[in-house]
Amino acid sequence: MHDAATLLEIESIKQLKARYCRQLDAKEWAAWRALFADDFVSEIVDTATRVVVGADEFVTYTRQTLGRPSQATVHHVHAPEISLTSPTTARGTWALHDVVRLIPMLTLRGYGHYDEKYVKADGQWRLQSSRLTRLREDVVTPLLTLYDARRLRAAAARLARRTSNERG
Repeated sequence: MHDAATLLEIESIKQLKARYCRQLDAKEWAAWRALFADDFVSEIVDTATRVVVGADEFVTYTRQTLGRPSQATVHHVHAPEISLTSPTTARGTWALHDVVRLIPMLTLRGYGHYDEKYVKADGQWRLQSSRLTRLREDVVTPLLTLYDARRLRAAAARLARRTSNERG
């Protein structure tokens, strides 16, 4: 592929990721869904790895997790490393910083990387798969900041499972 054409394809993928962040934070679910290939696969790696298969399933999962109007989110991605693997496929890695208001007065600040695959169909680049690896999560309140919240989430998950098992 010609160098100028390669740069245009890479720029198109950057625009795709920019729309991903903006539409997610604006909770524009129908427009956000259009960014994914139907067979999209999401993997989130943290204390408990979660895999969601299918674009519709991923949008539903995300909407249930982050979709409350009071639950503001801010996703910033930067430092893209994008390479075309064929005229219709590509790979990319992005640094991530996100902010998620869990509840009023309790905010999560996350840091990590997206490793993604893209596919071009009908002249449009779409996300084919995404693996989010979190390096760090900090829970912030007006009075207290708890650094590296992964350990806290893991402890809370163990406690929830233990409580659930005792009841069930």
